[in-house]
Amino acid sequence: MRLLAAGLLLLAPLCAAFYLPGLAPVSFCDDDKESEGCKSLIELFVNRLDSVESVLPYEYDAFDFCQDKEEKRPSENLGQVLFGERIASSPYKFTFKKQETCKKVCTRSYDPENSADKSKLAFLKKGMQLNYQHHWIIDNMPVTWCYDVEDGQKFCNPGFPIGCFVTPDGRVKDACVINSEFNKKNTFYLFNHVDITIMYHSGKDENWPGARLVMARLRPQSYKHTDENNLSCEGPPMEIPGEFTNKLNLIYTYSVTFEEKNNIKWASRWDYILESMPHTNIQWFSIMNSLVIVLFLSGMVAMIILRTLHKDIARYNQIDSSQLHWKAELTEDLCNAIHPFTSEDAQEEFGWKLVHGDVFRPPRKGMLLSVFLGQGTQIFIMTFITLFLACLGFLSPANRGALMTCAVVLWVLLGTPAGYVSARMYKTFRGEKWKTNVLLTALLCPGIVFADFFIMNLILWVKGSSAAIPFGTLVAILAMWFGISVPLTFIGAYFGFKEKPIEHPVRTNQIPRQIPEQSFFTKPLPGIIMGGILPFGCIFIQLFFILNSIWSHQMYYMFGFLFLVFIILLITCSEATVLLCYFHLCAEDYHWWWRSFLTSSFTAVYLFIYAVHYFFSKLQITGTASTILYFGYTMIMVLIFFLFTGTIGFFACFWFVSKIYSVVKVD
Repeated sequence: MRLLAAGLLLLAPLCAAFYLPGLAPVSFCDDDKESEGCKSLIELFVNRLDSVESVLPYEYDAFDFCQDKEEKRPSENLGQVLFGERIASSPYKFTFKKQETCKKVCTRSYDPENSADKSKLAFLKKGMQLNYQHHWIIDNMPVTWCYDVEDGQKFCNPGFPIGCFVTPDGRVKDACVINSEFNKKNTFYLFNHVDITIMYHSGKDENWPGARLVMARLRPQSYKHTDENNLSCEGPPMEIPGEFTNKLNLIYTYSVTFEEKNNIKWASRWDYILESMPHTNIQWFSIMNSLVIVLFLSGMVAMIILRTLHKDIARYNQIDSSQLHWKAELTEDLCNAIHPFTSEDAQEEFGWKLVHGDVFRPPRKGMLLSVFLGQGTQIFIMTFITLFLACLGFLSPANRGALMTCAVVLWVLLGTPAGYVSARMYKTFRGEKWKTNVLLTALLCPGIVFADFFIMNLILWVKGSSAAIPFGTLVAILAMWFGISVPLTFIGAYFGFKEKPIEHPVRTNQIPRQIPEQSFFTKPLPGIIMGGILPFGCIFIQLFFILNSIWSHQMYYMFGFLFLVFIILLITCSEATVLLCYFHLCAEDYHWWWRSFLTSSFTAVYLFIYAVHYFFSKLQITGTASTILYFGYTMIMVLIFFLFTGTIGFFACFWFVSKIYSVVKVD
């Protein structure tokens, strides 16, 4: 369910001091000093392989690499399964502080006469052609590959490529640019050797036994080993010709060294990964710049609303006080009939006051609106709690899969507020089909998400991807949905229908008032389109980095700033919706229910447009399956964002309208 994550990738730097690692610390000792609390064996685990050119990740075992004879798989939480993480043990095992040079791991042989060998080698070549990346783990830390980039800076990637490819026309692709020897046309170069450096804190002046690992880096190399009994890890690179005609032997080797680094604390050992991420300085500057702009615009919107509305209420109350002695004696219909002649100036200047008898008229399609509001409330609470926990460090990158697990579990447990809000609003809209309302609240939006996700999962299953969710997990998700979320929604709906309808400050006329001709800017569609611009403006910079973390496999860690942007988004959605709602009421257009929801939820449309732009301008994804998967998951993210922002805008506008019509007493 990469879906919810897409709408949820969230928080940490503001709370960096409260960082909670994902696993308990492990101490390492020399081989002759091993004890129960201090071990000498360092195991390297492998995760799925992914690529920026494909949405389809694959397990390590899908490629014909060296495999552990006694393969172990750590238990995976729900979030890891939904994200397609497949962690397994590997044959790369080290002894603490024992140096190894050019040690053989295994040999893989391929015969062009053997169809199975041809298939395995073809799949390996495809992985190199699409630039698939290894992801290795030592002591729960990503093993990073660091290399120099522009301006003498160093970039560390939590993965390294299988190999690289030089096209038949001589174009050097991807990692082949790092070595001038990778120059033969229509040739694949396999990284069959790694130089691993493990850095540790010796434990000096600390209260723990032994040493603790604080950093792990590697450098991929390509060597053509000719004699597996006499390995030197020197010489020409390991070439795999584009045309497989002769027998081929691939020998995998590694070297490992250990370095003492007592200046790196174990609690901050992930900092070296975060500090070396690309565009960090640009991201900080862009976030601050965006924050200043959004705060300025939000302040301007608030000032316009408060000053203008205060002026309207004060002047209208002044008019009311001079006419109160005879207005109280007139019926409402008679008052409406003579009002244009007795207070013509007030009608022109205070248009929002003239629609008091229609402003709370129930909207069309109130059933659907109430269902959207219930689901939006559920998503809002889930997002807020998830972000807050992530800000405290409980959902840090070290705790793999915790973010997704937390989001899914919270969504399941928050069925009660969804049912309550939906039922309460539907009753306020004077709806009577309460059974339909409850069923739609529990099934409509989750059903759309699950159907989309199920189709995406079928594509992943057909392609043999590791991201395909096992059947047992699908059954577990359905059990959580129907066994926990649906009953909780029914309970919430029961209490919602039991409550009295929300009382409005003014009565609704029996005969709807005619809406005058509207200008272009006060018509529904232009207002809705304009309303989504300001909220989108405060998130698009963060959205770029979130999409990078999802589709370009970069690590996202700016959770604290994301939480701040989340709060700004709430304020901006609320203020933009209230401002446009006020303008429409001033134009005597009282159809604000749906418009208030759609004004802020139109931000999701801009999000989709940006995702399309990102796909064509930033990504290198190829293939029909990957394209379908990208837009399938994007549509889930857009739906979640649509419900979330629409609900925020609606309730802000609902509060605003109720407030202004209760301040000016109209009977």
